[in-house]
Amino acid sequence: MSTGRIASPRCLLGLPAPAKLNLFLHILGRRPDGYHEIQSVFVPLDLCDTIDMEARDDGRIVREGDLTGPEDTDLAVRAARALREHAAAARPGGPPAGVSLRVQKRIPVGAGLGGGSSDAAATLIGLNRLWNLGLDRPALAGMARGLGADVPFFLGAGPAFVEGIGEHCAPVDLSPSWYVLVYPQVHVSTAEIFADPKLTRDTKRTTIAGFSAALHDRVAEPAGAGEAGQPAALFGRNDLEAVVRQRFAPVDAALGLLDGCGGAGSAARMSGSGSAVFRVLDSAAAAQSLLEAVRERMPSGWSAWAVSGLAALPLAQW
Repeated sequence: MSTGRIASPRCLLGLPAPAKLNLFLHILGRRPDGYHEIQSVFVPLDLCDTIDMEARDDGRIVREGDLTGPEDTDLAVRAARALREHAAAARPGGPPAGVSLRVQKRIPVGAGLGGGSSDAAATLIGLNRLWNLGLDRPALAGMARGLGADVPFFLGAGPAFVEGIGEHCAPVDLSPSWYVLVYPQVHVSTAEIFADPKLTRDTKRTTIAGFSAALHDRVAEPAGAGEAGQPAALFGRNDLEAVVRQRFAPVDAALGLLDGCGGAGSAARMSGSGSAVFRVLDSAAAAQSLLEAVRERMPSGWSAWAVSGLAALPLAQW
């Protein structure tokens, strides 16, 4: 006799874990717990890692695919372990929850694009379904805060105004945009940059309304509205950028390369703690044109992409 209950799947394939950009990143101060109070706008991109997962009956969590460091520090593995602890507490005496995780990396590590955090969020979302746990997003977000400051964003709906240490995310409406990213093949440690004594930590607090008004003013101007064909300025700044440029010459060179290619769009800016840098364009054609110019001039071994911003995170409705 049927119980009417839908069985959980045994595997989930090709779950997308998108990159993100910080359109600006302001450091407001250091909190008593040592973390930094930030404000930023995150926008997800169509540059994605992908995750395959298959349920295991032996209770083990096995990491396969593209490994980027020790398994114990891998954010996808840590997310799976946190969710397994919840499953064991919720179902005492039940069969142990296990999974094989295969991650295909396309987002570079140490680039300020949130790849590890996105992998962790996609793992939480996928395993919630694979293990039939039935947790809502606030419950998953509670686990995410212990994994990393960017993880809660990837459990949300789409572009967001981010505050606190990254846990407070409010939706923002962004016009469709394209981005040219340059990755100069250097790994930047976020912790080291935040600990640098040269980092300023006193930027004045802004508001969503202030960001939206500035964005509207920029969009209302013609593309490439800077004087004498210079790229237009973006809202605010990235407070980490000056420190990273001093410590990592390739990041400084990548920003100079992007600005030096001219054309319509924004001035170059670093995302997060680097090392990836970007410019914002108004059309796919403009992005492709800039990408071609960048690839002609960039050093051997660097990577560059033209990508579009996403209006919604791909797993938002899961």
